[in-house]
This record gives sequence, C-alpha cells and structure tokens, in this order.
Amino acid sequence: MSAALLKNPARIPYALMQRRFIAPTRAPSSPFPFLCKNLQSRPYLQLLKPREYKISPYLFSSSFCSSSSSTAASASLAKVGFVGWYLGMVKSWPILTKSVTSALIYIAADLSAQTIVRQSQDSYDFVRTLRMAGYGMIILGPTLHFWFNFVSKLFPKRDLLSTLKKMVMGQTIYGPAMTIVFFSLNARLQGETSTEIAARLKRDFLPTFLSGVMYWPFCDFITYRFVPVHLQVCV
Repeated sequence: MSAALLKNPARIPYALMQRRFIAPTRAPSSPFPFLCKNLQSRPYLQLLKPREYKISPYLFSSSFCSSSSSTAASASLAKVGFVGWYLGMVKSWPILTKSVTSALIYIAADLSAQTIVRQSQDSYDFVRTLRMAGYGMIILGPTLHFWFNFVSKLFPKRDLLSTLKKMVMGQTIYGPAMTIVFFSLNARLQGETSTEIAARLKRDFLPTFLSGVMYWPFCDFITYRFVPVHLQVCV
C-alpha cells in the first residue's frame, strides 16, 4: 500500500503531506545485495519534532504577590540582565570594557576622596577627576588586563602556592611600577618639571608602597584565588 501511495501522491492525506521525508541514502556495497535492496525501497518519515519551551512572563509573579514583591522581582531580573550584558561585553570587547570599567571606578573613587577631605566651602576639582578617569581608561585598565592574563598563563593553577606567587609578583613588579607611573603622569599633567617629579617620587613612593603592602595582598589573595581571570580587573 505504501508503494501505491508513493506512485500516486494525490491519495496522500494532507496531514501526512506535512511530514518531512528523509531521502533514502545509497547503501554501500554489501555481500548481501538483497538486504540493501530491501532497505532502499522504504523511505522513512521523520515523525519527531524538537520540543519547544516557552517561559511565561507570569512565571516570576503570582496573584498572591504584592506589588512591592513584583517590583523587587523585576528589579532583580533587571540586575541579572545587566550582569549578563556586562559579561557579554567582557567577552566580546575585553580591553575596552575593562578600561571603561576602570575609568568609572576611578571617577567614583576620586569624587569619594574629595568628598571626604574637602571643606564645606570648597568645590570639587573636576579637572583632577578627569585626570583620574584618563589614567584608569588609558593606563590602568589595559595594563591590568595584560598583567592578569600574563600571571594566569605563568601560573595557571589557583591553588595556594600559585596564588602566593602571583601576589609576590604583583607586590614586587606591577604594584611599584604602576605607582611610579601614577605619580609621574599625574605630576606631569599638573605642570611639574622632571626635578619636581623626582622629588615627589622620593618623598611619596616609599610611604605609598608600605601602605599598599598592608592592604593589597589581602585583595590580591581573594582576586587570584577565587575570581575568574576575565573578571579580575573589575574586582
């Protein structure tokens, strides 16, 4: 009967016409040709369709929830959406995303520092904030990206010994180098001469380095031990 239907497609019901035929493949040569002929004479119908899953917009809300609970749920979902977007940007544009992140953090940090130390009658120094943003965008963000990738390739494990090695390298190589660059560049942008920059480094470098040694190793330990490489700059 199936052969008769195949010879006369008009007799095939409409529902069956919606099925998709899989073209029979030519069987390889076999010592049993009658078996191959039997297999080639029957087309096979693909009767299975992939199951589709749809998420209802009411999945995260309920008629028993208050409006404040629904608002909180929406806010948490929006937060997750931003995190997903940021992770996608880190993957697609790693250096640019980390540079912009560093610049924004430096802006917030400088404005916070000025808020703490300024008197009520003093105004904010937005030129200084712009210098900090430029340093984070052009210098710190890209160099941190390459530094974290470099030490992760040098010590790919995240065990205690590898973490301690990364911390020592950070405190003896990257940290002092970036402190010198920060003081020198900031002083140059303020119009200081080379002699004044050298005097500033002689006066401020060692106290800054010692203060950093009391603080940064704890942050480095958490960053190197528990944070993935692509998020270490943000942390």
